[in-house]
Amino acid sequence: MTIRVVWGTGSGPTELAAYDAALADAGVHNYNLVAVSSVIPADADVEAVGTAPDLGPAGHGLTVVEAHANAAGPRRVSASLAWATSDDGPGLFYEVADEASAADVEERVRAGLDAGMALRNWTYGDATVRTASVNAAAGEYAAAVVVAVYGDGESLL
Repeated sequence: MTIRVVWGTGSGPTELAAYDAALADAGVHNYNLVAVSSVIPADADVEAVGTAPDLGPAGHGLTVVEAHANAAGPRRVSASLAWATSDDGPGLFYEVADEASAADVEERVRAGLDAGMALRNWTYGDATVRTASVNAAAGEYAAAVVVAVYGDGESLL
């Protein structure tokens, strides 16, 4: 299975409109996101792709780990997702999202990932981090997302 990491930013007249625009920028706005915790299965390959390819029909569910931040302007929002896999295959995602700079959320997501790795008896490779950050102008909302998508969409019916 391939886990694709995608990211995007957006703005809009409401918090939800900004979030939808950020999901569109990442290519996952036509799916229902189904959140899971942060363990990477041993048989998965993780690829940072930026924008999702076609993952199936609109309305299908995508299993995801998501970092997502929203704010009304004038503010900056940043979302960051970090991951590392072990020599034996399984791995971890960690996510941080806040009204903060990209550097701040990246520092905190690395600290979280380090703490999660310390809890497990696995030997890890190098960590990878992806961050999305955007300024919300006065009078609008902005959103930043980084989403790890497990496989392709699946029917929810």
